[in-house]
Amino acid sequence: MNILDQIIASKKREVELKKSIIPIKQLEQSVLFKRKTNSLVHRLLNNSSGIIAEHKRRSPSKSVINQSDAVEDIVKSYDNGGSSGISILTDNQYFGGSLDDLILARATTNLPLLRKDFLVDEFQIIEAKAFGADVILLIAAVLTREEIKQFSELAKSLNLEVLLEIHNQEELNKSIMPTLDLIGVNNRNLKTFDVNLEYSKQLAEHIPSGFIKISESGIDSTEAILELKEYGFKGFLMGEYFMKSENPESEMKKFINKIKI
Repeated sequence: MNILDQIIASKKREVELKKSIIPIKQLEQSVLFKRKTNSLVHRLLNNSSGIIAEHKRRSPSKSVINQSDAVEDIVKSYDNGGSSGISILTDNQYFGGSLDDLILARATTNLPLLRKDFLVDEFQIIEAKAFGADVILLIAAVLTREEIKQFSELAKSLNLEVLLEIHNQEELNKSIMPTLDLIGVNNRNLKTFDVNLEYSKQLAEHIPSGFIKISESGIDSTEAILELKEYGFKGFLMGEYFMKSENPESEMKKFINKIKI
């Protein structure tokens, strides 16, 4: 069993436990459930940087990234630094995140927030809305076409935008549907954790023009972003570069100044 299979099996057990103790009605009564969401699509189309900075404490591939800084401080730095949106990893077992991180981020910024997790059940989408997310992530590698349709339709009914993550042509072909907003190419193979920006370049021309293109993982230079922009990418999800910086705000400002074209 590879690491992705392990994560999904663990996530399904976790969600079933949550569903047994937390009623959906309780989530729907959250103050944040009724809030108007902020559009990541709009920000990416009207923001020159396209940076989606991520709050990620650790990962199976990199172990500890940053366990010391408070989520509020990181999020504030990303906001002040010029990020177009912020990704909040909420998986605890493998990435050290939590839904508390999401709600604290929501209290800190008005930027669009992506709940990044391994979504395997509609319950998690309702949960994302209740904790202040604007966007959810669906991973094509672990979902059927019917699940992608079901989950994305629920998200749209809650005014959440949907980022679909793909890794190859097969995943793209099975997943395209009108209830998606953004298509993200993960440059990291989730089964081996190898990283290669060529995945984004190769798939770019196959992504229909009606979807915002996002390149995810392995982006650690301004040269990479300038090159990816030539392939039509509008968003760049960066999960470690700024998170491990001693001064994320300053580092982001310098980085963005180099990619403004």
